[in-house]
Amino acid sequence: MPVFLHDTMSREKRPLLPKPGREIYGMYCCGPTVYGPAHIGNFRTFTVQDVLRRTLEVGGLKVKHVRNITDVDDKTIRGAQAAGQTLGDFTKKWTEKFHADCKALGLLAPHVEPSAVVHIPQQVAMIKALVDRGHAYVAKDGSVYFKVCSCPDYGKLNHIDFSKLETQTENSAGEANDADEYERESASDFALWKSRKPEDGANFWPSPWGEGRPGWHIECSAMSLAHLGATFDLHGGGIDLCFPHHENEIAQSECATGVKGFAAHWFHSAHLMVEGEKMSKSKGNLYTLDELVAKGFSPMEVRYTLISGHYRSSLNFTMKGVDDSRSALAKLERGADRLLAAAGFTRAEFAAPVAQEVQTSWGRFAKAWEVLQDDLNIPGCLGQVFTVLAEKDEPSAEQARQDVSGLAKILFALGLELFVVKAEVAIPADVADLGARRWAAKQSKDFAAADQLRKDLATLGWTMLDRKDGYDLKKS
Repeated sequence: MPVFLHDTMSREKRPLLPKPGREIYGMYCCGPTVYGPAHIGNFRTFTVQDVLRRTLEVGGLKVKHVRNITDVDDKTIRGAQAAGQTLGDFTKKWTEKFHADCKALGLLAPHVEPSAVVHIPQQVAMIKALVDRGHAYVAKDGSVYFKVCSCPDYGKLNHIDFSKLETQTENSAGEANDADEYERESASDFALWKSRKPEDGANFWPSPWGEGRPGWHIECSAMSLAHLGATFDLHGGGIDLCFPHHENEIAQSECATGVKGFAAHWFHSAHLMVEGEKMSKSKGNLYTLDELVAKGFSPMEVRYTLISGHYRSSLNFTMKGVDDSRSALAKLERGADRLLAAAGFTRAEFAAPVAQEVQTSWGRFAKAWEVLQDDLNIPGCLGQVFTVLAEKDEPSAEQARQDVSGLAKILFALGLELFVVKAEVAIPADVADLGARRWAAKQSKDFAAADQLRKDLATLGWTMLDRKDGYDLKKS
């Protein structure tokens, strides 16, 4: 049975199958803009996309996963200028950091990772095709804009009434877009090529319209065309990209090539909240992976948390939620150990990538796999997994072997790696002393002192978690 997934354009669940006559499933995902470390909101989208790719592969599809690197735009240029570095050196540093975080979180590397800078010739060629076809115009300063009114079905992804479209200053997440401050004929038109400005420094390229650089939207159209063709199977990204970025991609791609059906399926993941609030720099809740690791959490615990909610629902990321993920992973490990013992397998044999080979045996985890295939229902899948592991009857050796095969494939699809050695966070001597004093105060029922000592720990950035037989100190 194929994976069924909600399609943003049709608003229906549809099967994910390669285009007729093709054996490879082409999947394009908008990648990071490399001007700083990616935060957990970014990684929620990337981890969900990773689960989709893994699920397709476990189900037997051959996937070509393309995820770009945006290494030229307003943010990267400003960052390079502020750092006193070339654009290449600046973006190389943050690209390498992104790759390190992806590896820590267990994300499979894309099969192709195109760079926007490397593909500037392809972007110029696409812009020229749009100008030649009458879908774009050149402004007085040499900037080039897409003429939205030339695309009759503009808005079909987001079901927008074109007659009411006035501006593109707000995206589908309700957040402000960085406006391109260039003259344009209509507020809804968007920049394809941005003429050279003094603040760009040395970051400009030649074009038929003068020196400058590409607009952000044209990058993905040119790179997807180069690596997947004029039409491909699936395009993914966060819901904030649905409008205007993906709407613009469809319009400029189909108008440049003359081929309709840019992407057969549109896959968008919902927002991430943090402790019930919208993420923002001012609130200090744009957590990076390094910051969460410094608090004592493992990357696998962070991954579990990021995929724990349904991808089409907003996820509230909390520190308690990551603690719960730690407990859930421990429960998975205990259940896996029990099955391994009954089957006569070792942990090393379980950790082998058995899921890469499509097998017919799912054991008692067949229902979990069926649920995962239905709109990538990860919470429902995990619920089925825990239901099986909670069964008290000991399985036979043959049943256990089938179960191990099924569980290994499920966990591979989810990208959850068990039995990972967790790095311990060193506890400073003054923190350890406060913890011991607070525990003693609590045991002697001096609750006022205990509360004050807990506050002292919090001031130092530590949390004390009480157990019946003791306590744990955790970096908060």
